[in-house]
Amino acid sequence: MSGVWVAPGRVNIIGEHTDYNGGYALPIALPHVVTCTAAATSDGLVRVSSRQHPGEDTEQPITGLAAAQVTGWSRYPLGVVHEYVRRGHDLTGLTLELDGAVPVGAGLSSSAAVECAVAVAIRDLFALPVGDADIVDIGRTAENSYVGAATGTLDQSASVLCTAGHALFLDFGRDEHAQVPFDLAARDLELLVVDTNTPHRLVDGDYGARRRECEAAAAALDVATLGEITEVAAVERLGDPVLRCRARHIVSENARVLAVVAMLREGRDPREIGPILTAGHASLRDDFAISTPQLDTAVAAALAAGAHGARMVGGGFGGSIIALTDAERTGHIESRITQMFHTEGFSPPRTFVAIPSAGAHRVL
Repeated sequence: MSGVWVAPGRVNIIGEHTDYNGGYALPIALPHVVTCTAAATSDGLVRVSSRQHPGEDTEQPITGLAAAQVTGWSRYPLGVVHEYVRRGHDLTGLTLELDGAVPVGAGLSSSAAVECAVAVAIRDLFALPVGDADIVDIGRTAENSYVGAATGTLDQSASVLCTAGHALFLDFGRDEHAQVPFDLAARDLELLVVDTNTPHRLVDGDYGARRRECEAAAAALDVATLGEITEVAAVERLGDPVLRCRARHIVSENARVLAVVAMLREGRDPREIGPILTAGHASLRDDFAISTPQLDTAVAAALAAGAHGARMVGGGFGGSIIALTDAERTGHIESRITQMFHTEGFSPPRTFVAIPSAGAHRVL
């Protein structure tokens, strides 16, 4: 038995680093997907290959993945296979051929797209009693435990649960989600994504450091997660200035997510969310300290060229920004950002317009 499955990358409208803090986020799935051509076999082996990594194929015994000495990109799909096995599912053998169109290192969740494409393929191939929530958890656990990146479930949730034409409101504290209409084209708007061509890696130490700082801030405030704090004033009693800044970002970011969701549900002009997006960037830059000169330059150039709002997205320390633009001005804003990057001596950025798309599914 064989087939073809896809899972998308994602971009966050608002809500960064809130997932592992029990807060809120509002992502959309991108039309850019990872494609997994998969087949069930009976030889007890898992074979993994990638069109983006020719010559780096790997073959491993399914029952030996816990101790497999593999590095790099293949740990993402192998981690998913290992997690299925660890949970007691009998996998007789697999061939996984991957082809990714999600920009790598751009903060658009290319790794989660790999994990979710593989996870849904395995579920369907072996007719396993695994729901969407399980797929999300399998992908997150694989990334946390097998790859070593201390992420939350935002990326996998978006890759699995998003629907076309909608943003996905995620409440991590209650483990709930809801679809929110997000039709920018009806208002002659576009969401421009600018990949600053400065790749980030979540397995590097800075991401984990932010998570530990948030956990320390929550402990100092005597709450399980910072998502339990609803007033920014409550974090001001933290004596450590670093922890105070980290907590302030999380609490204020949660408030920004709720404000944007309320506006969209009320059917208000999406242009009104622009200043909230820009405020989110300032918080990530100043309080969470995860921006870069390239990200700040892209945001500033977009705003100067007429964007209604702009902010960095993803885990930080590189990656992409989004800019909410009038459709007729998108090209102009792209040009101004490219010109500014040239002036600053940065590598040329890559740009595309994000269209809210469907989550992971079988295509063949």
